[in-house]
Amino acid sequence: LGEYSGIDGEPDKVIRMSDPFAEKVLDPDNDPWINYHNVIYPADQMVYPGDKGASGTVACVKINRDNFAWTPFEMKNKDCPVIYEMLFGDYTSTHDIAGAMEKLDYLQTLGVNAVELMPIQEFDGNTSWGYNPNHYFALDKAYGTREQYKQFIEECHKRDIAVIIDVVYNHSTGASPLAKMYWNSSSNKTASNNPYFFVDAMHPFNVFHDINHQNPFVQQVVKRSLVYLIEEYNVDGFRFDLSKGFTWSKSGWDNTDNARINLIKDYAKAIRTADPDSYIILEHWGNDGEESQYVRDGMHPWKKMNHEYCETAMGYNADLSGTHKYLDNTWGATGWVTFMESHDEERMAYKQEKYGASTIKNSHQARMQNLANNAVCFLTIPGPKMIWQMGELGYNYNKWCNEQGEDGTAGQQYETDRKPVKWEYFNDAHRKNLYDVYCKLNDLRNDNPDLFGKGVDLNGSNLNGWPLKTVALSYGSKKVYAYANYHGNSAASQTLSIPSGTWTDILSGKTIQGGSYTLQSGQAMVLVNSSVVK
Repeated sequence: LGEYSGIDGEPDKVIRMSDPFAEKVLDPDNDPWINYHNVIYPADQMVYPGDKGASGTVACVKINRDNFAWTPFEMKNKDCPVIYEMLFGDYTSTHDIAGAMEKLDYLQTLGVNAVELMPIQEFDGNTSWGYNPNHYFALDKAYGTREQYKQFIEECHKRDIAVIIDVVYNHSTGASPLAKMYWNSSSNKTASNNPYFFVDAMHPFNVFHDINHQNPFVQQVVKRSLVYLIEEYNVDGFRFDLSKGFTWSKSGWDNTDNARINLIKDYAKAIRTADPDSYIILEHWGNDGEESQYVRDGMHPWKKMNHEYCETAMGYNADLSGTHKYLDNTWGATGWVTFMESHDEERMAYKQEKYGASTIKNSHQARMQNLANNAVCFLTIPGPKMIWQMGELGYNYNKWCNEQGEDGTAGQQYETDRKPVKWEYFNDAHRKNLYDVYCKLNDLRNDNPDLFGKGVDLNGSNLNGWPLKTVALSYGSKKVYAYANYHGNSAASQTLSIPSGTWTDILSGKTIQGGSYTLQSGQAMVLVNSSVVK
């Protein structure tokens, strides 16, 4: 669509590039392989104009735009959502939107409030996690058509599920038109006169080419693309990948960076101008002083608890009280999105088999019971929570997938390679019980959002005990007592002193009277009083 002549050290070279604002791009190297395993993208929608002399990536323009009839939608339980992180490419055997749409009833029953889609903006290749973007207005065809993306979002909304998009503005690949315009082929880096990228990254965790967010045009690209996703695709929020990298000062990486704070707040302002209710999540990993400023501005930094929950899953003690680290101070319970697993973290079920205590390694039932105990300790704590896809079924292949789980084959070479799709896990009684525990806990949260938002009393909780961990919730007349007795090296029952009164265990449906009670090893209970909606 465009040509540029005269780049760093090569004044006579002419390169062709697509429009960085293109809503659809055609790639002669990767598009022919989209339908290699399944018919994902109709051939008549992606005919590359090679017969017209095209070369490189080509931008598409549609004059007569399609109209999509959206159903009005408002995200529920915004103070305490349960978010489900999903990668289209690994979620079903078809690796696409169509396959994921067939699982939406399953997700509705699971009770999640939002799906967080791993990056879907145009990326290099067809098999990817999406953290290698090259265009920010075009959605990648490897998962389906523009219409299918919209249909997926609409069908989520019909089931009261919001859609949050993982967006990657820290970096782009060399396929980005903004990188190509000023490129040094001898060093295979962006050129020194490229106003949109740094030649060398300003922080140690960068991949590909570090974007210069100090540049006003870059800021406009970011804001325009965010608003475009809201207006064109009706998305409900964003998760900013590596937002801590939005710095142009190397000293700002580990310290509070006021320029970065102002920039991110400016991006949030642009989002909220388009949609005041948009949900904004940051993968920031900053200090509390900086992150608290985003929380006060209504944003939600990520909070990792993978190590601790992997330990308890394996049958070893760990302090899980970090799940509510920020609950009792002025920043509020609803700031940080806590997770046990994510795309970046190791699977709890894999570590159980690999490194667990002997009682865990040798018993499938014990492994699933400990994972259910984790769910109890995790989901009864107030504030936003995130589940990694199929964690609710005890997915047990490691994130590199170069070692098999308890059944099946593996052998992928890269972390982002396709993983085995194991929907047959739903037919396993112990895994199905784990799923049911998630469903019941999410129903409790959805029916009683006041118990999981701001101002909840957690006195009486003990998330550092072993093997018994307890959570005590109180809000007005509503009371919840959760008990999780973990399997460890030495399995043992625990004697509880249940507060007086009549209680319902939402996991078993049984009525429990206050007083002494014996909880078996691996067993969990979540007791609610009559004021709690069940």
